Amino acid sequence: MEREWLFSLIPLTIGVVFLSFGVYGLRRAGGLRRTGVTAEGRIVRHAVRRDNEGTTFYHPVAAWTTRDGRDCEYSSRFGRGSVGGEFGVGTFVMVRYDPEDPRRFAIQGWDGAAVDLVFTVVGSVLTAGTSVVLLVRLLTL
Repeated sequence: MEREWLFSLIPLTIGVVFLSFGVYGLRRAGGLRRTGVTAEGRIVRHAVRRDNEGTTFYHPVAAWTTRDGRDCEYSSRFGRGSVGGEFGVGTFVMVRYDPEDPRRFAIQGWDGAAVDLVFTVVGSVLTAGTSVVLLVRLLTL
């Protein structure tokens, strides 16, 4: 067998990683929908992060009080290139959080499942496509 088939392991690996991230995010969102508790929160600031290319991402930091009286203040896992007026500092938002671990939360209207869905679809296509190519290659040798 020639070594060219090793190059097909690259998209397979990328596909499995994307699929894993996507499924994790979708399961997390589903768990919050099923067992999460809603609370009114407020955007207290934005965590600013820059990537290697210099692009700036703004992650809103929400503060709320849990049902058992704990004060929570956490940054969203999703960042955007700009912040609209509806998520500016001081804005009241609805937060859905895990009562056992409030660090697992979502800001309604900001955190969405679209990114996780895209990762899942792209990962599935790469994984399935590369697996089919490898299988055909192995069967035709």
